[in-house]
Amino acid sequence: MSDHPFAAYVRALGRGPKLYRNLDQEEACEAMTLLLAGEATPEQVGAFLLLLRRNGETAAELAGMVEAARSRMAQPEGRVNGLLDWPSYADRHRQQPWFLLAARLVAGTGQKVLVHGIAGHEEGLAPTRPGLDILGIPRAVSLADAAARLAVEDIVYLALEDFAPEIDRLFDYRRLFGVRTAVNTFARDLNPLRATYQVQGVFHPPYVSLHLGIAERLEQPVAAIFKGVGGEVQWNVPKPCRVTLRRDGAAEEVTFPALAPGRDHVWREEDLAPSHLAELWQGTRRMPVPEAAVIGTAAIALLACGRASTAEAAIDAASALWEGRDRQP
Repeated sequence: MSDHPFAAYVRALGRGPKLYRNLDQEEACEAMTLLLAGEATPEQVGAFLLLLRRNGETAAELAGMVEAARSRMAQPEGRVNGLLDWPSYADRHRQQPWFLLAARLVAGTGQKVLVHGIAGHEEGLAPTRPGLDILGIPRAVSLADAAARLAVEDIVYLALEDFAPEIDRLFDYRRLFGVRTAVNTFARDLNPLRATYQVQGVFHPPYVSLHLGIAERLEQPVAAIFKGVGGEVQWNVPKPCRVTLRRDGAAEEVTFPALAPGRDHVWREEDLAPSHLAELWQGTRRMPVPEAAVIGTAAIALLACGRASTAEAAIDAASALWEGRDRQP
């Protein structure tokens, strides 16, 4: 009997300590293409994802998996020019998704913003989606719908299950394994509408260079990548933020100074009631550290989109936007 077609990829990753190897980009694309087409068994999928994690995923592997996922997405006709891609793929928020306010603030400048992601874990935590309706952020039901809505709206949310259901189902392995997998990593790079600008918040500092490598391989025009709160595009403002900015084919590091130094204890003790998102936006509740997080995160996005040329100018611009915002949700 001949081996299963998917076995070659598991074998490459899973041989002995001196024999296993990483996949190249083409192989990773082939493997993920088979997987998403349902041509790998659940056992093979589990083995594949855990072996990638054990070995340490490479930029080539992750870029190949993104390519496979994108090949299954029907691109709408036309292009949303100057779009900002804002992924939200952390599954366990221990802080409010204040970044939604930052995304809305940036959209208030006329910048088109697509937020996309997963539902996340809810019990005792603060997932992204309950904040959408509270803040009046419309939801699209498909890629075509998102593109159409962005013709008239400045910000739209699109759920992963509505544009890549096969990828969304792979997130279930997080619950089965008790650890995150390569899916949690490469989903952030899907950029489903091929936006010119992209912001990335990652779990751990080493992932910054990994996502930079993915952006280079996928020829992402502009990407701003930094360590975010809980792996979201949200600056932990009690500390400085080092942002790796890729543009014009080159990368540079831009450092933003801490906006709430010494306030970590306040940040960690916040109430997770979704209503606080609207209350902060409306100004009926004062929360200095979350407010700084909104301004700081918006500043990073403004820098990425070329609406400010330095960290200081971006913070000044975001602060002015916050003070002058329309407070109606």
